[in-house]
Amino acid sequence: MTGPRFSCLIPAWNEGPRIGAVLAAIDRHPRLDQVIVIDDGSTDDTAEIARAHGVTVLQTPGNLGKTQALLAGLAQASGSHLVLIDADLTGLTAADIDALIAPVATGRAFASLSLRGNAPRTWRALGLDYISGERVIPRALIAGQESALARLPRFGFEVFLNRQILAQGGKVAVVRWPDVASPAKSAKRGGLWQGIKGDVAMMRDIFATVPITETLHQIIRLRQRAV
Repeated sequence: MTGPRFSCLIPAWNEGPRIGAVLAAIDRHPRLDQVIVIDDGSTDDTAEIARAHGVTVLQTPGNLGKTQALLAGLAQASGSHLVLIDADLTGLTAADIDALIAPVATGRAFASLSLRGNAPRTWRALGLDYISGERVIPRALIAGQESALARLPRFGFEVFLNRQILAQGGKVAVVRWPDVASPAKSAKRGGLWQGIKGDVAMMRDIFATVPITETLHQIIRLRQRAV
C-alpha cells in the first residue's frame, strides 16, 4: 500500500520579487510529488521565475482571483493531498514544509494550517489563523465540488475549505511558523490606502461566502479540533 502523494499548488499574481524565495524552499522538496504555480494574469516576471525553478506553470486568461487560480491548479493536480502555499511568503524553509505536511502524512490530523509569525496578534493569541493560505488537505475534501468552487468570490476559498473540514469532523493541526511572514497588502499594493482597500475586499468576499455568525463558529470549532 502506497502512502499519500502531495501536490503543491501556489497561486501567484505579480509576485516576481517574492516567488523565487518561496520556490527555493519548495522545488525538489522530497515530500512533494508535484509543484504547480498558477500565474493569475501577472504582468511581471512571475511565470518566468517559476519556470526557471523547473516547476509546472499554468497561466490563467487574466487576473481571475485566488479561488479561480486554485481551481485551475486543482484540475492538474495528481496527488491524494494538496499542499496550498501563498507565493508572497518570506522566511519559508524546507523544514516549514515538512512541519506542515507531517501531521497529515502520519495520520495525526485530517488537515493542517499554518500560523505565521506575523499573523494578526489575535490569531496568534488564539493559536489559530482561520484564513491561513498555507494548508494541507486531502484532495477528496473538495472532489466533485468544482462547480461550487467556481462560484466562489476571489477570496472565498479558505472559509469554504473550513466548512468542508468541519463537516468531516477530523482533527486539524495548527503548525506554528514563527519565522515566516506574509507582507502587508499596503507594502505590495503601493500604499496604505490601497492596502486597506485590499483588506476590505478580502473581508467582503469572506462574508459573501459564509455569514459572520458562521465565521465565528468556524473559528471556535476549528480551535476545538486543533492538535
